[in-house]
Amino acid sequence: MRDDGADGRLRLTVLGGYLGSGKTTWLRHQLHTGSLGPHVHVIVNEAAQTPVDDALLGDVTLLSGGCCCCAGQGAMIAALRRICDDRSREGGVRAERIVLETSGLADPGAIVAAIQADPVLVNHILVGETLVAVDALHGLAQLATEPLGRRQVGAADRLILTKTDACAPDALAMLRATLLILNPGAAMTAAVLGETMPLAPLAADARPAPLPPLPEDDARGPIVPTQVQIDPGIDWSAFALWLSALLHARGDDLVRVKGVIRTPAGRLLLQTVRRVVQSPEILPEQADLRQDDSIVFIGRGYRPEDLGLSMHRFLGKPLPAPLA
Repeated sequence: MRDDGADGRLRLTVLGGYLGSGKTTWLRHQLHTGSLGPHVHVIVNEAAQTPVDDALLGDVTLLSGGCCCCAGQGAMIAALRRICDDRSREGGVRAERIVLETSGLADPGAIVAAIQADPVLVNHILVGETLVAVDALHGLAQLATEPLGRRQVGAADRLILTKTDACAPDALAMLRATLLILNPGAAMTAAVLGETMPLAPLAADARPAPLPPLPEDDARGPIVPTQVQIDPGIDWSAFALWLSALLHARGDDLVRVKGVIRTPAGRLLLQTVRRVVQSPEILPEQADLRQDDSIVFIGRGYRPEDLGLSMHRFLGKPLPAPLA
């Protein structure tokens, strides 16, 4: 698909990938280095009502509370129309590219189809490339169990393998061979903390993982976000023990945890992917702290109210109830 914008339309890049695949980390690095070019307008879609990723990317258009491929599709179309109107208006912001970072629960193919079917946007926006981040550590497990993960891979023009530095060579070769089966036409690159890394040629004897057939309707139930407000006076040592125990017991069901919390050391970014806790990151202070002290748990197989109750019992003090 053309991506040169020669006909005057605004170029759009869709950035997708499963929960915790490293989309935001990759995008932050590209924006920092300027590799996406000047005048980039970023749209961030989060399934949760209280967003987190916008705190990492700065000035963005935020679409929260529903995935753009389904419940949030109307809000996405409206936001894109506003950007196009502003670009066309004299004195308006002259964006040259839009990057739409999708929710980890979204199907990028459905998003592209919705944009291309809109009678207004089709005249103003050129969908140039669909990028899909794939977590090298957890990608095979996701592809073996999650129909959505396979749809995301199938929609990609380019697959970005993340966390390859922490993946065993044999496992990485199997993942690459599996992705070639699922989407043989997609280009494949690698990135570590957002920075592009070389991929060695894939060995001729690399074998794909055997993937079982998966029904479209998952009997385990949907993956949903749950938000829990955190008391700023929380005992952080006790909270860390509780979270570690929770991930150990329910890591297969609790696929993603993320939040920005205020601690004595500053504003701390907390992130986990299944049972892996990522290194905490201190974020700069900012005027808008509405998303602080709220943690989003994304998974299936538990009741949202149980998280707050579990924390209450473990820490021995009342905590606000889950928000959703």
